[in-house]
Amino acid sequence: MKKILLIISIIIVTIYIFISLNLGNENKFSTLKKMISQETKYNIKYYLFPYKLIDELQTKLHFGLSPIQKRVRQDFKKKENSTDFKFVNLQKTIIIEDKNYTLRGFLSDNSISRGINNIFPGSGHLEFYDEKLFFVSAIGIFGFSKPKNSELKFKQIKNNIENFINEESLIKHQWFSVKDLSIFDNKVFVSYTNEIYKDCWNTTVLIANLNYEYLTFKKLFEPQECVYTESATKIESPKYKIDQNVDGEFNAHQSGGRIVKLDKNHVLLSMGEFRYRSYAQDLNRSFGKIIKLNINSGNYEIISYGHRNPQGLYFDKENNFVLTTEHGPRGGDEVNLIDLNFNKISNYGWPLASYGEHEAGGNWPGDVTEPALCEPETCKKKYNKYPLYKSHKDYGFIEPLTYFVPSIGISNIVGLGNKIYMFVSMARDKSLYTFRLNDNNELENLVRNEIGERIRDIIFNGKKIFLFLEDTATIGIIDYK
Repeated sequence: MKKILLIISIIIVTIYIFISLNLGNENKFSTLKKMISQETKYNIKYYLFPYKLIDELQTKLHFGLSPIQKRVRQDFKKKENSTDFKFVNLQKTIIIEDKNYTLRGFLSDNSISRGINNIFPGSGHLEFYDEKLFFVSAIGIFGFSKPKNSELKFKQIKNNIENFINEESLIKHQWFSVKDLSIFDNKVFVSYTNEIYKDCWNTTVLIANLNYEYLTFKKLFEPQECVYTESATKIESPKYKIDQNVDGEFNAHQSGGRIVKLDKNHVLLSMGEFRYRSYAQDLNRSFGKIIKLNINSGNYEIISYGHRNPQGLYFDKENNFVLTTEHGPRGGDEVNLIDLNFNKISNYGWPLASYGEHEAGGNWPGDVTEPALCEPETCKKKYNKYPLYKSHKDYGFIEPLTYFVPSIGISNIVGLGNKIYMFVSMARDKSLYTFRLNDNNELENLVRNEIGERIRDIIFNGKKIFLFLEDTATIGIIDYK
């Protein structure tokens, strides 16, 4: 019915334009354009020029949800049956420890609606539990599948996540979204960017009992603090710590949010600093930290600090250390090791030490993929406050295992056993990396495999490596063992 009404509307509009032009009244066309609503314009493009619409939305980096995306999301939410991810001809050879493996890809034939970076086709996170592959999109669409060789068929799980991640917050920018998914002991954990006051955000964790029909989430951990998108006077609150944005910068890509199991009562959670750089060195703040979170009480303790935006976490239980991957500023992405045998909170230096340089600008609503360099002479105030020393050890901080200049857009990390690890990159590099740690926990044999698109997530279930490829909304699988 909607299509019929749309076609009738287009015919009427076309006739009106034709008559107007033939009458020689040039102002009528511009008047008509103003009369047509933005949603009607998107509907016309959606049905008549879909590829043009997608190209248009992809070029608008800070566009939020369009009316079309809202409708796609609503339609997708209403679906009660399975959603298919069908096999496509994606075959690529991957080298791990001098052996060749094949990456197979499964491409979604339905929009999962809204990406964290690209508007289309969408972003998501993966988890493997109970012999099933779980998926959650950037806006909270859940599903599970039993992986087969020829197809991935996901059944949706309804949920109440919209009670926490609402449409009003989502449309402000695509970086406001779900940040990670973790499942263990029949508990589902989701982290997300949480707007606790108007334009004041933090990273919050939800928890639900695993149910394949409906997930009822509640808040497990909500920091009693938030950061503003722009300069604001300090607001007095009996519950939350809210300070003025002294640097006048904000970036919710720097929100962290990675969740990994530590033991039956605790998870590790990475907390970004949202570009409130000074918070990373403030032990009275949760921002810029790796924290140990009690899943029964919601209380936490700080494991390490001096982090900018930790995107990846892996707990190596056998060796009792944690590996983190985190974004540097302009250059300076890092892989770090946190020794849990070290009975002291470890400091990794940000924002005092980094092998990268400051970005130019960086104000809300965000940066491009490779932000412009902030030259020291023109950014004296920034470098005086945050010098970015080119040594960590010389200034009492822990050196990274390795770092990357220029940045590779580093993301999640997993262990493959025998001190072999794999991490992924987004942004410029779009590759898959493996390395080994020797007996002294020094990084060796770093190998890069180019994939050619952004890799949002990676997980390993002991037999298969699963990747979420963001540019095409493809789930990649590597049979490793």
